[in-house]
Amino acid sequence: MTSFVLASASPARLAVLRSAGVEPIVRVSGVDEDAIIAALGTDAAPENVVTELARAKAEDVLPVLVRDEISDAVVVGCDSMLLIDGSLQGKPGSVDVARDRWFSMAGRSATLLTGHSVLRVVNDSVVADAHDQSATVVHFANPTNTDLEAYLATGEPLQVAGAFTLDSLGGWFIDRIEGDPSSVIGIGLPLLRILLAQVGVGIADLWATSGRVD
Repeated sequence: MTSFVLASASPARLAVLRSAGVEPIVRVSGVDEDAIIAALGTDAAPENVVTELARAKAEDVLPVLVRDEISDAVVVGCDSMLLIDGSLQGKPGSVDVARDRWFSMAGRSATLLTGHSVLRVVNDSVVADAHDQSATVVHFANPTNTDLEAYLATGEPLQVAGAFTLDSLGGWFIDRIEGDPSSVIGIGLPLLRILLAQVGVGIADLWATSGRVD
C-alpha cells in the first residue's frame, strides 16, 4: 500500500489534504531555506526558487522514511512565497516586518507562488519525480489600523508566507483571488493531481489508502 508522506509541519496543508480525503504521514523537513536561496543566486527566477525549495524539503525526509521502514510512498514537499514588486517574501518572523509588509501590499495585488515536489519511492529508492509551481493573484484589502494591529497581535501572520492567510483570520483582508484557493493555503490540489499522475499515482488510490473510500 502506497503511503502519502507530507514533508511539512504546516497545519494548513494538512487540513487541505484531510478535507480532500487523504490522511498523510507527516515528516517535517529541516532544510536551511536561506542557504538554498543563496545557492540559487540572485538571478534565479522566482518560480524556480519556490520549486527548488519544495524539492529540497521532499528530499530531506527520505532518510527518515528508511528509518521508519516506509518503503512504498509518495513524498510531497511544498514552499510558498509572495511575489510583490519583483521581490519574493517568505515568513516575516516578527510583528515589525509583518506590519511593514502589510503597509506595502494593502489595497494592492501580488502573486502567491507555491512550489510542489512529488517523489515516488519504492523499496527505499526514488523511482519517479515531478516538480512544478502554481501562481495565484491575491487582491488585498485595506484593513484599518485597529484591525491590522489586532491581526498582528494574534501572531498568525508572522509564520506564514506573505504575512497573510486565506483560510483563517487573514481571510477578512483578502478581497479576491485569481487562481487556485488551495494553492494559496499552501498545497494546490489541481497541480498536485497532475504531478501525482506523472509519477503513476491516482487520486482514488490515495482515498483508498486513507480509508475514505468503501
